[in-house]
Amino acid sequence: MTEKIQILAKLLIDGDLTISVAESCTGGALASALTSISGASSYFDRGYIAYSNIAKVDMLKVEPQIIGAEGAVSEAVAIAMVKGAVSQSSSDIAVAITGIAGPTGGTKAKPIGTICFGFCIKNNLSTSTQSFQGTREEVVNQSVGFALNHLISSL
Repeated sequence: MTEKIQILAKLLIDGDLTISVAESCTGGALASALTSISGASSYFDRGYIAYSNIAKVDMLKVEPQIIGAEGAVSEAVAIAMVKGAVSQSSSDIAVAITGIAGPTGGTKAKPIGTICFGFCIKNNLSTSTQSFQGTREEVVNQSVGFALNHLISSL
């Protein structure tokens, strides 16, 4: 994973870009990865751990109606989280992650390992829903890896 972080860091630095993250189920793992190398202050702006729905509303300005209608684990909430991260920062890029890392909390419609991503890359918004397998730690690590891969391929 260190190699991916170094590649992304170079892309961000070379592009004079900054990044912010809004994380729920990953609990700050993406922010930790992004700041794990020396020089991260040149590209990392801020990270939000909005684990609870109240935090999503308070910190990221996610409309409670979206959470009520779609559920916290949805692309609608992921895109609202990423929009909040961008509006609360001066970042060029933002990533939001919300999902069910397990080992409990899944439903038939949204099983454990369902992770929704929101991306804002230079004002271009996109979402993705992925299904990961494994332990909680493995689901979190796969989520971070997916986000890093997406960012690298998008830049």
